[in-house]
Amino acid sequence: MGDVLSTVMNSFSAMTFILLFFGVIVGLIFGSIPGLTATMGVALFIPVTFSLDPASGLFLLLGVYVGGISGGLVAATLLGIPGTPSSIATTFDAFPMSKNGEPARALGIGIIASLIGGVLSFVVLVTIAPVISKMAVKMGPAEYFSLTFFALMLISILSKGNMIKGISAGVIGIALSLIGFAPIDGTARFTFGNINLKSGIDLLPLIMGLFAISQILIEVQSETKKESILFKVRGLGVSIKEIIANGWNIIRSSLIGIGFGILPGMGSGASNIVAYAQAKQASKTPEKFGKGTPEGIWAAETANNASVGGALIPLITLGIPGDTVTAILLGGFMIHGIQPGPLLFKTNPDIIYIVYIGFALAMLITFFVMMFGMKLFPHILRIPPKFLYSFLLVMTVVGAYSTNYSIFDIWVMLLFGVIGYIMMKNDYPIAPLILGFVLGPLCEQYLRRALMSSGSVMEFFTRPVSAIFLLIALVLFIYTLYKEISGAKKQPAV
Repeated sequence: MGDVLSTVMNSFSAMTFILLFFGVIVGLIFGSIPGLTATMGVALFIPVTFSLDPASGLFLLLGVYVGGISGGLVAATLLGIPGTPSSIATTFDAFPMSKNGEPARALGIGIIASLIGGVLSFVVLVTIAPVISKMAVKMGPAEYFSLTFFALMLISILSKGNMIKGISAGVIGIALSLIGFAPIDGTARFTFGNINLKSGIDLLPLIMGLFAISQILIEVQSETKKESILFKVRGLGVSIKEIIANGWNIIRSSLIGIGFGILPGMGSGASNIVAYAQAKQASKTPEKFGKGTPEGIWAAETANNASVGGALIPLITLGIPGDTVTAILLGGFMIHGIQPGPLLFKTNPDIIYIVYIGFALAMLITFFVMMFGMKLFPHILRIPPKFLYSFLLVMTVVGAYSTNYSIFDIWVMLLFGVIGYIMMKNDYPIAPLILGFVLGPLCEQYLRRALMSSGSVMEFFTRPVSAIFLLIALVLFIYTLYKEISGAKKQPAV
């Protein structure tokens, strides 16, 4: 142990710290600007690490990763546009709170939630990473299908108030996810002879359309007077009492984030929506969600940052990336001759500790940079709308194009901008559509794999873990439906 720590300390220098700090700043920029993502940032900086030693290279990439996930909070809060897919659910309450005149407080809640989620996932990463990864790898396709099916059932919670519209939006999201080559057999579906649709619809243009373009259209059309903005807040605008009051919400959301991070293919993009839905289900005042309640911000931001540590667990212990960013990080490891997996703890234990230290320091640096910036970020709202929205429109077009360097993605973004505008005008929730789009392909993939391995649907009910998830999903749907019907009966006839 002493030799390992000595090696780690020798590899840590002023230059590695500067690279880590630089990585965090770059990540925050990529996360804050709509259209740029943490995945894109890490991918762009992989070549920069070629000439660096392993410790410096990993510190730089970890800084970009952590900063990128946290940076999405800024755009989600101030503009109502998720800077990254991991901050989709953050927009649901952080942006309304910002429009209500409290952008600094919304940022403060998000910053603290990000730190707490990251710290809790760090504790899990350091203490029980190998054990959790071994449990996750023992789960078969049946268990993964049941888990994703359970997550899809959360659409019913996100649809509270009008389940018909919510479930319709979820079905549309699932239908959109079916476009392109089918998993397993590779059959082209719903492409209508268009070669651009064979690879399916990319998530980023869809998000930019549904959130950015539609929000720009709404704001440009709106002539309502803005609330007076409270730029100055004491500290971070959050009291210890409020943190304690949201204690169970924070712990539950962190566990969801860690769990989704560990499971391959899930990641922060789904964890923040699922955590938000669970917070709404458990809340005593679910009617406040979507109107600027702090509970929603706590849930979304805690979960998406907790998923970062969760995604690192299968990466370093099994060599399996937990999400798209860690898939790129895996390439960064291998470039430096490091093969993540069970043998890494024996062959290169110093690398494990470098990852631990880099992740922890990246969280702290991100927290202090965001804390310093939270007094400055809200002043973005003082920019005249004609300049602000023009800039945002240009950035969304650049972001959509840079995903695949395809003009087709820009048209997709504009199309979903109109769809999102129509949905918002007619009170259709966008969250179920996103959840269906993200989890639909995973659900289908695991369903097909399970049926191919067993040839019978009974496997979903005979395997204990799978059966438990299916039972919980059924109970959750029936309970939500019952609450919806009983609530409708209590409303007086108009």
